[in-house]
Amino acid sequence: MLIKAKLLQLEQYDCFNIFKTRKKEFILSKQFLRSGTSIGANIKESVYGQSTKDFVSKLRIALKEASETKYWIELLFETGYITEKEFISIHTDCVELIKILISIINSSNKNNNKSPNSEL
Repeated sequence: MLIKAKLLQLEQYDCFNIFKTRKKEFILSKQFLRSGTSIGANIKESVYGQSTKDFVSKLRIALKEASETKYWIELLFETGYITEKEFISIHTDCVELIKILISIINSSNKNNNKSPNSEL
């Protein structure tokens, strides 16, 4: 899961550099980069959670950031800042990561009967 998050972040950083240099776009791309880099940081932090509840809490934050990242990817595509090919690649990776996070959270919470919103 952490490797998937890192790969997504590397893709985002490449896109951010394109936005910054070629497209001269800074607002959307910074939000996109900020939410994306938070995903991996929260996943990494969850590994050393003090309890299952802490572990799940960090993963829920990562899930929220992944959802926000998905929003920015969609907005960047809809405004023409990324091509359909770039969109499909990054969007697919983001959706896969969201599914992984939801699965882990649900598995961790199966005794508590709590689950995140699984709407993609």
